[in-house]
Amino acid sequence: MNKSILNTEIQNFINDNLDTDIPKLSLRKSPFASVSSTELAVQIDSKKRCENKLPTWFKTKGIYYPPKLAIEQCSSELAAAYKADLINGEDIIDLTGGFGVDSYYFALKAGNVSHCEINPELSEISKHNSKKLGVKINYLNTDGIAYLRTNKHQFDTIYIDPSRRIANKKVFLLKDCEPDVISNLQLLSERCRLLMIKTAPLLDIQSGIHELKAVSSVHVISIRNECKELLFLINNGETSADPIITCSFPATYEGSTYSFRISDEKNYEIRQYSRPLEYVYEPDVALLKAGCFKLITRDFALFKIHQHTHLYTSAELNRSFPGRIFKLKNVWEYGRFIKENSIRKANIITRNFPSNPEELKKKLKINDGGDEYILFCTGPDNNRIVIQCTRILNQNNII
Repeated sequence: MNKSILNTEIQNFINDNLDTDIPKLSLRKSPFASVSSTELAVQIDSKKRCENKLPTWFKTKGIYYPPKLAIEQCSSELAAAYKADLINGEDIIDLTGGFGVDSYYFALKAGNVSHCEINPELSEISKHNSKKLGVKINYLNTDGIAYLRTNKHQFDTIYIDPSRRIANKKVFLLKDCEPDVISNLQLLSERCRLLMIKTAPLLDIQSGIHELKAVSSVHVISIRNECKELLFLINNGETSADPIITCSFPATYEGSTYSFRISDEKNYEIRQYSRPLEYVYEPDVALLKAGCFKLITRDFALFKIHQHTHLYTSAELNRSFPGRIFKLKNVWEYGRFIKENSIRKANIITRNFPSNPEELKKKLKINDGGDEYILFCTGPDNNRIVIQCTRILNQNNII
């Protein structure tokens, strides 16, 4: 950590050059003897990456930024704030602290937060930034699992976010991450009341539940219709063979959530499918990731268009639906649409359809963009249909 970067004139240079071409900047001679052009490029690039993901850091003076990989791997503020509402008790330890975003939000809720980070420079950077951000955190430059083995302290909550990039390759199974949560599961569970494990969004939820054995709940975090994190919670004394799955949509639908049990989804029977009615609904990716395809027809008073077509419809508008909502304009049989189509600009979506959007755009000579949406899917009679519609607002006036 080069503390010269924190000098006022260098901080001003960083702020004045946020729109500078980073590769060109890194090749130029640095205007400062104590800071290289490469170091300046790292600070500018990483700060730019924080503008939307970590606005508190971006707006705070004197923040020191790590290389972009640490920014890419850390939680967003929206996700970290959500997790802070899930912690149990006052004594919290983050075993894989990294840039310290989760620890910061834990410290806003709990009185005693410890941050473990094996990388000495990243630990030092996070410690410096926490002082600038005004929170008190206990920093430990050590391996989190090794730290648990060397003392007998009992924590209220242990949080762990194992690295999914090993030897520059991405991995997704829990057993392949570092640290290996599965082989250390007994140690982790014995040392806390609540164990919170963050995993890659690509991890299969059922596989995670099977591997971890005693999961009490799973949280699927989606931000602006992009699945960002899976959280597996093991709450000692509250294990369940049928854990609750909670889909969370921070910012997108003003923090709303939707919860269900896997057994309820499995056992619920849809008795009727429907042609597209006045309104068409596309679920948020969190619902799709969680495998909630049937219960939402019951809970939001909607019809499903086809068993394997994850689009829904209703005659009356339901603005509370967690996903995109469309107003129907027209419906065609696919063959008829091919013959009659005169649309040249639209957003194309496919669901349960043999061609992908790129293939359809090329075939139909339709350019991306505009206010029109065209949904290609399989209808209730196993027929291929095309739905033309426009986007409307949900209950919080968020598109």
